[in-house]
Amino acid sequence: MSTQNNQLAFVFPGQGSQSVGMLTEMADAFPEIKETFSQASNVLDFDLWAMVADGPVEALNQTHNTQPAMLAAGVALWKVWCEQSDVRPAFMAGHSLGEYTALVCSGVLSFADAIALVAQRGGFMQQAVPEGVGAMAAVLGLTDEQVIQVCADAAETEVCSAVNFNSPGQVVIAGNSAAIDRAMLAAKEAGAKRALKLPVSVPSHCALMQPAAEQLFAKMQELQFAEPDVTLLHNVDVSVHKKPEEVRQALKQQLFMPVRWVDTVNAMSEQGVTTFVEMGPGKVLMGLNKRIVKTADHFTVHNPDTLNKLLENYAND
Repeated sequence: MSTQNNQLAFVFPGQGSQSVGMLTEMADAFPEIKETFSQASNVLDFDLWAMVADGPVEALNQTHNTQPAMLAAGVALWKVWCEQSDVRPAFMAGHSLGEYTALVCSGVLSFADAIALVAQRGGFMQQAVPEGVGAMAAVLGLTDEQVIQVCADAAETEVCSAVNFNSPGQVVIAGNSAAIDRAMLAAKEAGAKRALKLPVSVPSHCALMQPAAEQLFAKMQELQFAEPDVTLLHNVDVSVHKKPEEVRQALKQQLFMPVRWVDTVNAMSEQGVTTFVEMGPGKVLMGLNKRIVKTADHFTVHNPDTLNKLLENYAND
């Protein structure tokens, strides 16, 4: 019998956390990992686990491959947790693509439907902006307002926007490649500690993604959406949506509007969350979350050691 912990939130990472060899230790210890990837491979009609385990990295970093790989990774880790513990979070959220993982883990979308949808989402995104035309970069050490102004000044006749408000002092920008180059230079001149390109093949969450969003929305009309069984906050408006049409609209808008991660994490904290757990490869979100809510406890689950730390934390619940 599972028990919901009202002070616990599980969050799921998006693109950028992928790496060749991710979850191999977990796969050796828990059959749920390869079983989940096998289910995904059946939907996609290619061996997703082989790509994750062996690469090449260039293939894994292609958006239409990264998205199902990250979704499968998060769902696989969630399945392992559910087998190992009766404790369940009261809140879920996902960063960008990670929102789809949260939708599966909260019962809104079936895993098979979500895998097919995010692969299509990645394809639509790549078609909307051919590789090399767009770019994303992380800007460290400026305020949100400074980054927004830098983007406005650098855009000229192109798209250049602040798109991921990740943590205080870390904002990701996206748009046309030349405009992003101009913005990175301007950010450094404005005092940014760093401005670095991200390993993604499309510029997510900016106006260049509107054609992809329309295609995605049409595909979502074909899928069954259920109500979430936990409180799930959406990136685009930091709101809870239960009606299928509202969820579809939020996912459509998410593709070309900013990810409000700082607001999302703060909203969960304000509702009583004192422990945030990142379910996914690496520890990108844990690093962000620590800077957003410094008083909370933060965990990540991506290998047996990190899983055991979290299990020990809830051993007496």
